[in-house]
Amino acid sequence: MARKKSFTLSKGVLIGLAALAATLGLGLTMPIKPNISVGKSGQAISISNVSAQVPTQKRIEGLRTAMLSTWQQEAKIKGLSHTAPKRFQGETIKAANLIKKDKVIALTFDDGPWPTFTTQVLNILKQNNIKATFFVVGQNAKNYPDMLKRIVNDGHTIGNHTWHHWYHHMSPQAAAFEVDKTTNIINEITGVKTTLFRPPGGIMTNGVAAYARSQKYTLVMWSSDSVDYNRPPVARLISNVMSGVGSGGIVLLHDGGGDRVRTVQSLPQIISTLKKQGYRFVTVPELLEMKDRDLQIITAKKQ
Repeated sequence: MARKKSFTLSKGVLIGLAALAATLGLGLTMPIKPNISVGKSGQAISISNVSAQVPTQKRIEGLRTAMLSTWQQEAKIKGLSHTAPKRFQGETIKAANLIKKDKVIALTFDDGPWPTFTTQVLNILKQNNIKATFFVVGQNAKNYPDMLKRIVNDGHTIGNHTWHHWYHHMSPQAAAFEVDKTTNIINEITGVKTTLFRPPGGIMTNGVAAYARSQKYTLVMWSSDSVDYNRPPVARLISNVMSGVGSGGIVLLHDGGGDRVRTVQSLPQIISTLKKQGYRFVTVPELLEMKDRDLQIITAKKQ
């Protein structure tokens, strides 16, 4: 099981933890004056001790807030908390048709984090120095927080893939729960505030896509489908990917949701083939930023 994956904390976070420990120690060793008030029950209550705990608790909460803020800042520096350019907020994206036809492509992985397979995918990506985009299921993120942290720590981007990965039609309240709770758990665990959303199964009509769009999420679909959820033979899976590949494309793969052995087996060859064809790999936010720059150039030429 990959539940126990280690996570290397940054210097800023370590300093914050040390300060938090020192403050806790201070609270535990703070002298208590013998100013005692006895209640009707006869139990002694230290008024001085109660009042002394209040500022200590405030300091602890302040340190927690500062630590999370540091983590969020570091995530932003790494490019992990990118929001899509404003023009793409509330829009649906399947690919980016770039002016220069740059051979760039975005690998995306759905349904994780997942024991074993997410770790194997991350190892392959690291070996090839590739950054990808992971659309995570909220309840999986909650169950495997260390794995989610590793995704962020390795420099990848995280997107929202709902809490339960349900396909059925949902009320507005249920749809809001599915999206909001997932974004919140991602932020709570990693400090990353994602604005990327992918509806389970690519279904646009069951309520969650409409809610995400209303909240200005960028709905990220795909232009190349591996169909790995049907567990085809490795050769067929690779062929599925390559048949849909194009400049500015988005590839759909899965690191969770079931047995992904064939996805893991196929990934090195997919990467090798794309590299030989001259492709370089980007995250979805990076791809959208490139498209945004192209559109700015087109607008400037028209003026």
